[in-house]
Amino acid sequence: MKLFKKAKTFHGGVHPNEYKELTENSAFEIMPNPAQIIVPISQHIGKPAKPLVKKGEEVKAGAVIAEPDGFVSVPIHTSISGKVVKISKESNVSGAPKHAIIIKANEENEVELMPSLNPDTLTPEEIRARVKEAGIVGQGGAAFPTYIKLTPPEDKKIDYVILNGCECEPYLTRDDRFMLERSNDIIAGLKLAMKALGVEKGAVGIEDNKPEAIDVMSVAVQDEPDIEVVKVKTKYPQGAEKMLIKAVLNREVPPGKLPLDVGVVIQNIGTAVAIADAVIKGEPELTAALTVSGLGINNPKNLIVRVGTPLADILEYCGGVKDNAHKVVVGGPMMGVAQFDFAAPVMKATSGILVLTEEEIKAHEETPCLNCGMCVGVCPLKLTPTKLARYAQLDKIDEAEKLGISVCIECGTCAYTCPANIPLVQWIRLGKERVNQLKNDKKSA
Repeated sequence: MKLFKKAKTFHGGVHPNEYKELTENSAFEIMPNPAQIIVPISQHIGKPAKPLVKKGEEVKAGAVIAEPDGFVSVPIHTSISGKVVKISKESNVSGAPKHAIIIKANEENEVELMPSLNPDTLTPEEIRARVKEAGIVGQGGAAFPTYIKLTPPEDKKIDYVILNGCECEPYLTRDDRFMLERSNDIIAGLKLAMKALGVEKGAVGIEDNKPEAIDVMSVAVQDEPDIEVVKVKTKYPQGAEKMLIKAVLNREVPPGKLPLDVGVVIQNIGTAVAIADAVIKGEPELTAALTVSGLGINNPKNLIVRVGTPLADILEYCGGVKDNAHKVVVGGPMMGVAQFDFAAPVMKATSGILVLTEEEIKAHEETPCLNCGMCVGVCPLKLTPTKLARYAQLDKIDEAEKLGISVCIECGTCAYTCPANIPLVQWIRLGKERVNQLKNDKKSA
């Protein structure tokens, strides 16, 4: 076992206030089942799943209620037992309504599990099949179907699997709690991912603001000579794939390329837990582990909740919001989405619910660009955010694409550091959507 003494890092980045002390010492609580769940049929990148149930049908927790509809798609399971009351477009934490299956709970609590498997005797194909059957998606935010990550193209030689234990977004502590409470399951999930990929080397990257997690995970790998714990510098966005690869292996992913192009697959800590649970316990992905935090919530917590649980139920379970609450964000404060409807449900990859006050948001009026270059200095990909945002505003999409707008990971470091309070990342996001729209128009022409 190798433990780096000096924290590794990457170019650029910022150091926002962490606020992790609100929940870092709070062990996971299992929230009681809600009276009703709203289960979006699209909880992953790719094509939405296809519903298999109808209104009025009785379903048992763990049953598949929507099947994959294409290669980049995964099954959806019901997280509670009950009756299907409606299939319709509903509010969604992404900000746009999505089709969902609404299930009213009954008193049955038994979960329909898959058969338990022996990790030692499984083939790579069997591991990938179980991960797909369990409906596992990446827990790092993008919700990419995990079985696809474990099935790289034949011409891509993978030699390293890295678990992302950085949790660099402020407030969020659920990955930290996973490392403290389920370290052996994390390593079991990592070893299964390595076996599925035919890889002999693995690593767990952890920011140095989590010394207890580093110690616990170091103990968990002490008998694993091919897995190392790597201490990386506390800096946002250290947990972004390209930044973590640079810090851990000193490999640079070229613009427009993916981690697999440099022989690496990245998985989140929570994804490793889900893989272990699916294989060893036979559990489909029915729950979301998340942090409920911020100065605007009465009782910050780390929770295990049923997928499909409405935000309103979770906020109530945490004592409700304070009078000075100003904004509710799903995800982290840097890349999360502000919510307008608390009926929206938790999804598989939901990592946090933040209730923020005006003091935390510190909103200021936008002023003209100062040409100070601060956004350029902190961009981890060495882009020029101010120019990209300006091109997007002027609808000069060709110029923006030539300057690398599609490469942007939307981490928000530029907007965070901008003294003129320009919403740079929001403009860039709109520009990227325009690029994709023009590409799709050309394909269909």
